Amino acid sequence: MRPRMNAGETPAFRLFFLSILALALAFVGYSVFADLQAAGEHGIAVGAFALLGLALVIALGFEFVNGFHDTANAVATVIYTNSLPPLVAVVWSGMWNLFGVLVSSGAVAYSVVTLLPVELILQVGSGAGYAMIFALLIAAIIWNLATWAVGIPNSSSHALIGSIMGVGIANQLMAPAAATYGVDWGQARKVFASLLFSPICGFILSFALLWIFRLALRRHQSLFQAPEGHKPPPGWIRGLLIFTCTGVSFFHGGNDGQKGMGLIMLILIGAAPTAYALNRAMPENAMPAFVQSADSAAGVFHAHANGADHIDVEAARSLVTEALRNKNAAQPSVYGALAVISDDISHSVASYKTLEAIPASQVSNVRTDMYLVSDAIRTLSKDAAFTDGDASTLKTFMGKLNAGTRFIPLWVKIAVAVALGMGTMVGWKRIVVTVGEKIGKTHLNYAQGASAELVAMGTIGLAEGFGMPVSTTHILSSGVAGTMAAQGSGLQWSTLRNMAMAWVVTLPAAMVISGVLFFILRHVF
Repeated sequence: MRPRMNAGETPAFRLFFLSILALALAFVGYSVFADLQAAGEHGIAVGAFALLGLALVIALGFEFVNGFHDTANAVATVIYTNSLPPLVAVVWSGMWNLFGVLVSSGAVAYSVVTLLPVELILQVGSGAGYAMIFALLIAAIIWNLATWAVGIPNSSSHALIGSIMGVGIANQLMAPAAATYGVDWGQARKVFASLLFSPICGFILSFALLWIFRLALRRHQSLFQAPEGHKPPPGWIRGLLIFTCTGVSFFHGGNDGQKGMGLIMLILIGAAPTAYALNRAMPENAMPAFVQSADSAAGVFHAHANGADHIDVEAARSLVTEALRNKNAAQPSVYGALAVISDDISHSVASYKTLEAIPASQVSNVRTDMYLVSDAIRTLSKDAAFTDGDASTLKTFMGKLNAGTRFIPLWVKIAVAVALGMGTMVGWKRIVVTVGEKIGKTHLNYAQGASAELVAMGTIGLAEGFGMPVSTTHILSSGVAGTMAAQGSGLQWSTLRNMAMAWVVTLPAAMVISGVLFFILRHVF
């Protein structure tokens, strides 16, 4: 029997929902204005400010759609086992998504951002930068809404990464003689490995966990029964299912919420570099260690330069940029250029004592230098030319560079948390019905729901800890399928075929949509 999906949706609830959204948008506007005032950024043009506002709304819109598309997977089990009423379940899930975003590390945010063409990251305030942001976000939203409209569980992470790749390829094809960055295929392979891991992991582990439950809990046959009508399960089973729903929601927020954060930071850096290009919150007492680390890293680069370190900073930037473009950084001339840039970073920070004190006219150059050196160290991390001690020195310096350039202000976390959490409360029914009714041939029982949710909770939590983007949708949906197979309930192959087709088609579809949008928008901006 299908749960009462519309229970509790009153005009008062809708008014509360709209009020929270309005307050959240007002909070974002106030936070941006306050940051600009604190940084002394008074000269931002009206057009640039309007573009900034539009870009932020689209980025938060992506997280909103992500909320009602992906998080429906977290609540399907508690709804279909009558553990929580539908409206209570989505509000509860939304709240824990919000908490998950607020305590997230930010590692996933920048693992996704590194897929973008580096030149567009460094020039994100240009027309090409805005075209990139708008194209990839709008493409991901379009594909998410298309799959939601037909009730097919689909990965927002998959759609976003496909959109990023489409922009990268279009950017490369539009450049004369392809003299520009395209997709970082090495980084793309790492991300794809984690996304491919998601459905396989969900199916196999959920299958195995249900069998373990059947062997270990044979005395508790009520765990393996489907709900009777709208009757809630026994207390301990209900508690287990609510716990797993809470865990999936929390870790979903921690993992998926970060993807929007990284893109929002690119938007802010492009529109207001004085306020957001460098981490102004880094304390003065952290600067001596930063300078020492820069000097040590410069020493490592000098030692490998073979005398090719007598060039000016501008020439060094061009040389490193070209090397990263060609994926050929392990050469003496590049080491020499990195030594020059690292010395310049050390001098700038030592001269002004804090990142906050660096003059507005120099902020973009300092950020470019820090980003180039960090990306070069990441690329060179497996270079056999470095001893263990040298590799450790460079890794330490990269960590400090990332702390200065890859940061998430609290208000960005709050805005994304609200967008994702509120999105959970809208449009969830289509995907919930698919997960709850159309994967297996029998009604989801308590043990199946708990198995799929426990696997999803653990997998997403581990992925967030390692900074890997994974798909909540793939893990949970394939987990439910795994439990149905383990139970011998039978699978609805038409639904599974549609899900598999969405998995296969999402990448090329998102790439095409974002590539076409980027081509069009490059002629607008």
